[in-house]
Amino acid sequence: MQPEIKAFRDPELALALVQKIKKRASLKARLMEFCGSHTASVLKHGLRHLLPEGIEMLSGPGCPVCVTAQEDIDRAIALAQLPDITICTFGDMLKVPGTYASLQQARADGCDVRMVYSTLDALEIAGQNTNKAVVFLGVGFETTAPTIAASIAMAKDRRFSNYSVLSLAKLCPPVMKAMLDGGEIKIDGIICPGHVSAIIGSKPYEFIPSSYGVACAVAGFEPVDILLAVDLLLTQIESGKPKVEIAYGRTVSPAGNSHAQELLSCVFELAPARWRGVGEVADSGYKIRDTYKDFDAERLFEIKTAPSKEPAGCRCGDVLRGVIKPPECPLFGMTCLPERPTGPCMVSGEGACASYYLFGESTGGK
Repeated sequence: MQPEIKAFRDPELALALVQKIKKRASLKARLMEFCGSHTASVLKHGLRHLLPEGIEMLSGPGCPVCVTAQEDIDRAIALAQLPDITICTFGDMLKVPGTYASLQQARADGCDVRMVYSTLDALEIAGQNTNKAVVFLGVGFETTAPTIAASIAMAKDRRFSNYSVLSLAKLCPPVMKAMLDGGEIKIDGIICPGHVSAIIGSKPYEFIPSSYGVACAVAGFEPVDILLAVDLLLTQIESGKPKVEIAYGRTVSPAGNSHAQELLSCVFELAPARWRGVGEVADSGYKIRDTYKDFDAERLFEIKTAPSKEPAGCRCGDVLRGVIKPPECPLFGMTCLPERPTGPCMVSGEGACASYYLFGESTGGK
């Protein structure tokens, strides 16, 4: 383990932060860890049970596979079923149930669906299979979107005529605003996503404390990172002075990564996007610009699907909005299991249901 990472798993540092947090035992606060990787780390390290009773931790919609709308899953499967098409996707997408099938089932039925580890893998497949149209499923947040944009720019530079992207990538701040506007649940503080913030910086969250009075702290993914973020949030809440703070200074700056932002702006423009459990959110999607229209699968192929519907009994949408915790879904751990998922929250390693199940959180808890 790298020394700098080891320090953020130091039990003594973690215990000191826990003791500091416990001095606020009378404080009541509801905190949301937006990112699915934060949820996994919180549960893996048992952090929820180290906090005072009045501090409630909620999982948010920060899992790109989970929030991909059912209609978009169905469109990806329909695209895979067209002749002479190779679909390239990250592994989690294979098992997500669509309305009538999954990409994994489509592959079993003879469709050419391939798991890749990067967009460069998809470009290589396109270069080796010039007789087929290779489509990359562009699922992700601001962290992944620059790599998708880079693949499109590279395909244009290399004059690839058989590579395209079905852009399903999304932006996080707009959905945060949509959830706060909805007012469905009261949130006192948000642990903002670390990897996303490495790209966009911390400035895009400033509307949250200024317009909604909600505390914000950008956190890394180790136990000390998360406990430090909790401590910062509670200090803001206790003082009544919410703001945006960075508890992940080794990776995140206020301005973010300007080169990645320029690449995103060059290839994509903002557009509405559908979020599972939330609905359509304005300016929360990355649409491929006209300049790169020859690499936009949305424009290149006629994708026809039957009406989409959510899995019967699945409350994944409620989990993503923080309305319920995974064990409150009647399917959790019963008919919905990691090896046989009903909804996407049990598929992805960033899915709240998968994290609760894998790390033994069979009850809602705090």
